[in-house]
Amino acid sequence: MRQSEDAGLFKGYSIIPGAFDELISPQGVPRPDFLRLLELLGSRSPDEFTRIQALAERALLNQGVTFSVYSDRRGTERIFPFCLIPRLVSARDWAHLERGLEQRVRALSAFLDDIYGEQRLLAERPELRDIILGTSLYLPHLRGVRPPGGVRIHIAGIDLIRDGQGTFQVLEDNLRTPSGVSYVMESRILSKRVLPEVLEQARVRRVDHYPAKLAETLRATSPEDPERSTVVVLTPGPYNSAYFEHSFLARTMGVELVHAADLYVEDARVFVRTTRGPRRVHVIYRRIDDAFLDPDVFRPDSLLGVRGLMKAWAAGNVTLANAPGNGVADDKAVYAFVPDFIRYYLGEEPVLAQVPTYVCAREEDRRYVLEHLEELVVKTVDEAGGYGMLMGPQSTREEREDFRQRILAEPRRYIAQPRIELSTCPTWDGATRQVVSRRVDLRPYILTSPQGSWVLPGGLSRVALRAGSYVVNSSQGGGSKDTWVQKETA
Repeated sequence: MRQSEDAGLFKGYSIIPGAFDELISPQGVPRPDFLRLLELLGSRSPDEFTRIQALAERALLNQGVTFSVYSDRRGTERIFPFCLIPRLVSARDWAHLERGLEQRVRALSAFLDDIYGEQRLLAERPELRDIILGTSLYLPHLRGVRPPGGVRIHIAGIDLIRDGQGTFQVLEDNLRTPSGVSYVMESRILSKRVLPEVLEQARVRRVDHYPAKLAETLRATSPEDPERSTVVVLTPGPYNSAYFEHSFLARTMGVELVHAADLYVEDARVFVRTTRGPRRVHVIYRRIDDAFLDPDVFRPDSLLGVRGLMKAWAAGNVTLANAPGNGVADDKAVYAFVPDFIRYYLGEEPVLAQVPTYVCAREEDRRYVLEHLEELVVKTVDEAGGYGMLMGPQSTREEREDFRQRILAEPRRYIAQPRIELSTCPTWDGATRQVVSRRVDLRPYILTSPQGSWVLPGGLSRVALRAGSYVVNSSQGGGSKDTWVQKETA
């Protein structure tokens, strides 16, 4: 930064060469949209910021804002790491993202309707058949089933990154049970509590109406009159890594949080057991994977699902959000073709860019990947949370050889992408009591009802807390930031 801005909390802050810093330009001056925020936060001293960051972390602990990591053998829950310095998105950038996200969900919805319907795309482009139908996430026995209300993607979480030039690019589509939105709202509550005057003067759009919007969206797809519909959140239970979020959403929507044992199916209708007797259920926001939904159809050993649930759904008597079978659209190999889907189904050019992707199922792509493993990021198509990845530029010879053999054995399971220099955000480092530059991504949430889509003005900004790291997942040492979307100026 230039000396004139080099004061207070941001003293000594430096950006990573080649990365797009969200707050500071390459010339070391604040971006014009965010100058006011920098002044407001920059006036704080490190001592003062240490105190309010500690207050925020204590509040997270007291409120039980935690998550657990399956790979952690201790099975303990952790406080979700949180940095009080927000990530800002200008009104102009957000308007662009809204258009692109709404377009992408519209195209993915059309794709799912087609793949579980006529399969017109596969008839016209047979070279995609093996890639699309070859994923384990495609459920062929659901073909011909039309979900109640006609909506398949009620809740989407689409991961975005920003490249070295500042261009937003889609990194991943999450159309099954995207998580993290509860942390968005909890982060905003913390910001309001410890930075009220900064939040007010930065003119930030609200996010606290998400639960009401979600409830409205779910009821709008009910097979019954929305006013008379019963909505529940179905959770696998407290041992699930996202249990905090399940209970948070049920509580804030004002609906019941239920386990499989609370539900039963009779005459293709779903009921919940209550102290006043059984009550019909019309909409289930299910937070369990397809494979566990119904032991009569999927895994027979599932204790998390409800027998007969799929029959009730196929009969149109209950809405399941999101619809079973959506996984085919967020398989990482299918992702590579989403720009084609936008052109094919909508007749439009994609608003949002996405990361170039090599699909190892294709011979030419596979050959290139095997010859350039040192340069690429290799991903397993059905893994999430940063697992099943090879970060080529940071890998060892042994790790690359391991992935080479894996790709050769099961090419359909792998894709590869160039490593994108993620954008960075000023982030508080409690150990050094300094603001440092750390890489971030962004997961906005899109709700869709028969009336159309709505994008939450904000999202989960995940941050790689370790110096030099590109991995932002909380399960791998990442944290979060509040995402402040600025209001449009009058």
